[in-house]
Amino acid sequence: MAFDTIIRGGTVATASDTFACDIGIRDGRIAALGTQLGEAKEIVDARGKLVLPGGIDSHVHIAQPSGPGIVMADDFASATRSAAFGGNTMVLPFAMQQKGESLREVVTAYHKKADGHCYIDVSFHLIIADASDAVLGQELPALVHDGYTSFKVFMTYEGLALSDLEMLNVMSVARETGALVMVHAENYDAIRFLTDRLERAGKTAPRYHAASRPVPVEREATHRAISLAELIDVPVMIVHVSNGAAMEEIRRAQQRGLKVYGETCPQYLVLTEKDLEGLNMEGAKYVCSPPPRDAASQRACWQGLEQGVFSVFSSDHCPFRYDDPQGKLAPKGRTSFRWVPNGIPGVETRLPILFSEGVAKGRITLNRFVALSATNHARMYGLYPRKGTIAVGSDADLAIWDPQRKGTITQALMHGGSDYTPYEGIAVTGWPVSTMVRGRFVVRDGALVGREDAGAYVPRALSEMARPAHGSVSG
Repeated sequence: MAFDTIIRGGTVATASDTFACDIGIRDGRIAALGTQLGEAKEIVDARGKLVLPGGIDSHVHIAQPSGPGIVMADDFASATRSAAFGGNTMVLPFAMQQKGESLREVVTAYHKKADGHCYIDVSFHLIIADASDAVLGQELPALVHDGYTSFKVFMTYEGLALSDLEMLNVMSVARETGALVMVHAENYDAIRFLTDRLERAGKTAPRYHAASRPVPVEREATHRAISLAELIDVPVMIVHVSNGAAMEEIRRAQQRGLKVYGETCPQYLVLTEKDLEGLNMEGAKYVCSPPPRDAASQRACWQGLEQGVFSVFSSDHCPFRYDDPQGKLAPKGRTSFRWVPNGIPGVETRLPILFSEGVAKGRITLNRFVALSATNHARMYGLYPRKGTIAVGSDADLAIWDPQRKGTITQALMHGGSDYTPYEGIAVTGWPVSTMVRGRFVVRDGALVGREDAGAYVPRALSEMARPAHGSVSG
């Protein structure tokens, strides 16, 4: 049997098994697993390496509108290049609607930004900011039918926050169409109250960003989002959970049999609110929402990963430049933390941090790493088994890892558009050295070899996790 490529001699790991195996690839897909597979046009020597499913980062923001005078640091080319160097073969960014916009037109415009400019594969979530009758009655159901099978709603931010009634209406559409709802859970009114009080007291430095959105703000919104979802009987994903109190809300819902899922991110494992206390405006580099918490919150987030409360581990990559008047040092941002662009870069460092802090330090198994980094994302968002696993018939989306490689994260190693990494100076063990998308290398032995137009847009099926728990809605 002839193959295009055979990856030989590596240790293969999936979400359930680890084994020595060669991988035969033909026409962009995995065609055989075994030993003595014969010949191929190319043999890749993976001895001493791990061969894992390529990472899927299901929570990234790319080329997204960010307010007057503010520009994101990454377009699709720089973001997907950076993702590939971090061992990822697919990302799921957000097509963000703003008030008054047609959701269909937003999606069309977002495709124009991405088409021909992706090193790896992409698919889009939707952000619903204007829950009008036209959007909910016509555009959203049609888009779900077309493969945009997940959408995000916000409980905070000016112009994005939905009322409880709007949330219920959106969830009802998800119930009817089988789509999955993602929720940014923070109480908008509480944040406005605390922000106003801090500013009146002259407390405007970046470190007060954390004080403006403490744990109760996230815990309350998480509880409310779960209650609304329970009322409609619709599954929900609570994204970027930062602390134990919010995590326990999710755990309790799961124990009651509700389909409530959780996600956490690197910033909640290795950063704390003390990082916001840098001199002058340095703390602005760490402004994101929810903010990093304390050591106890870090431990709780690890417990959520270890115990299965969190299904996925994403970066919430939302990059801005620091030393730039269109980024973190925007003129208004210097007057108060309120105006500092919210978000940090992280798509390239997500997996090395999880591998080093999780697998290398014995917190999670290699198989759990694969589940959290790839397989569960594919299952959650309608991509499995085409993506997220190593199996005959699946896309040959693979990352070859050197599990013993030691290094230190620095901005000099990054390949995205931001001018800093919030993870500067963190020592890691384990690093992806090569990344292959649909049988073709994008990164090989640490060098970029793929093309900017090699990535494809992938429509998605309905989530296998998003089936309602208790039958149809009554009355």
